[in-house]
Amino acid sequence: MSVSNPVVFVAGARPNFMKVAPMLRAMTAAAAPFARVLVHTGQHYDAAMSDVFFRELGMPAPDVHLNAGSGSHGAQTARVLASFEEYLLSGATRPRGVVVVGDVNSTMACALAAVKLGIPVAHVEAGLRSFDRTMPEEINRLVTDSICDLLLTSERAGEANLTREGIPADRVRFVGNVMIDTLMHQLPTARSLAVPESMGLAPRGYALVTLHRPSNVDEPRRLTALVGLLEQVAARRAVVFPAHPRTHERLERFGLLERLRGNASIHLRDPLGYRENLGLMADAALVLTDSGGIQEETTALGVPCLTLRSNTERPATVTDGTNTLVGDDLDAAWASVLTVLDGSYKRGRTVEGWDGHAADRVARVLIDAWQ
Repeated sequence: MSVSNPVVFVAGARPNFMKVAPMLRAMTAAAAPFARVLVHTGQHYDAAMSDVFFRELGMPAPDVHLNAGSGSHGAQTARVLASFEEYLLSGATRPRGVVVVGDVNSTMACALAAVKLGIPVAHVEAGLRSFDRTMPEEINRLVTDSICDLLLTSERAGEANLTREGIPADRVRFVGNVMIDTLMHQLPTARSLAVPESMGLAPRGYALVTLHRPSNVDEPRRLTALVGLLEQVAARRAVVFPAHPRTHERLERFGLLERLRGNASIHLRDPLGYRENLGLMADAALVLTDSGGIQEETTALGVPCLTLRSNTERPATVTDGTNTLVGDDLDAAWASVLTVLDGSYKRGRTVEGWDGHAADRVARVLIDAWQ
């Protein structure tokens, strides 16, 4: 393996590492003929991003920390771009390529820094579109895909989106979903933790809820209505609600926190680790969420998912999977809950390329392109 001219893998937020981990394992298994460097931009950093977390994912700790920190989108993007450019210029050898994943600010900033220096960039999870430009992630996706040399898609809709945007076909490769690789790798351990049992919950005897998007948690009337929906669900099934810090703060500010705590059928929890959350999700009767990643994970697990958004950048979860978009219509959400509970909710099927081997295909593309 050549130690010069490495390939640099970039991650800025915790979900990014869950996508990078299987790729690093696959590169090692494929005996990739070049060194790999892992850069953590520090876009999202907390104490949970520890040695234990990386050991659980089966990956080494990052080689480089840029310590970008939080802040406004513009300020954060600028800090990541400047710091990553400085890193790329500081080495004794020039990277032969940079790999970015997902759609966070670090994805766009690092792609831009590398491209401006003439370094090839591959974007894993390319082509996803919500067609909602009010979402910062959508802007990051559009910019990143327009400048990258290799666009590695996770579902067939990504290829169609890129073709429509005029991206030449020779820049696009369908590889499948690397996030599902991590799910399959971690699922046996996640189940062994027996998280539902530790909470006194039977398999399929509860609903799991995750909420964090501003459109759902920042406006008092909307969040109050969602709490009402959770109370309806709790009358039929227990509800497990690991509250994102942003959501917890809004619940407290709007006077809803004690209302939830006073309901014995609602288990309000602090955020859970990946394995704990996966174990809960795998045995849930249904999931209510506004998360993109959870739409994918529930489809892979065959668990009914009701997405409290009007759009999704992952349409395969709706067309082939177990996901239903309910948008702002909480009456429609309740109607879907009832179909889950009476057993008439749609059954999903396996999505192409979501087979636990997407990272192997990524490794082959990168080796063929950059060796």
